[in-house]
Amino acid sequence: MKRELEKAIHLRKNGNHKESNELLIKLVQQFPENASINYQCAWSFDLLGVEIQAVPYYQKAIHLGLSSEELEDALLGLGSTYRTLGEYEKSKDTFLKAIELFPDNRAIQTFYSMTLYNLSEHSKAMEILLNCLVDTTTDEKIERYKKAINFYAIQLDNIWK
Repeated sequence: MKRELEKAIHLRKNGNHKESNELLIKLVQQFPENASINYQCAWSFDLLGVEIQAVPYYQKAIHLGLSSEELEDALLGLGSTYRTLGEYEKSKDTFLKAIELFPDNRAIQTFYSMTLYNLSEHSKAMEILLNCLVDTTTDEKIERYKKAINFYAIQLDNIWK
């Protein structure tokens, strides 16, 4: 099993997404209670652009229990997949769970801001993105204005006269 899973991951890394997906489907059939295989299978469907088929595999992988690293990526994948399917509330709930478990993951926060945008929560989406930007940038000019960007991030709708 381990060798076949490594082969599927290798195929994916080399751009052989369809072949990787086919192998992962076989592995899920053989080992349906293996969380990692379900997670990898979900990811393979996302790469093929058939997100709707990824959902049950993400859900099962998360339910079965993943390592912390895989759980972090699976929650991001599931939240993003829900968003692309227009299931914005499910996406939001998934990202909120992910942020609670992995509060320092800026990728999760960035994808969450996209969901907030889709839910017309534009101010909150911008606040999160601006905070991610100033907390992770190495750009000197942005760093120079970090204090101002942080100040305005939470009050984008305010008007000072």
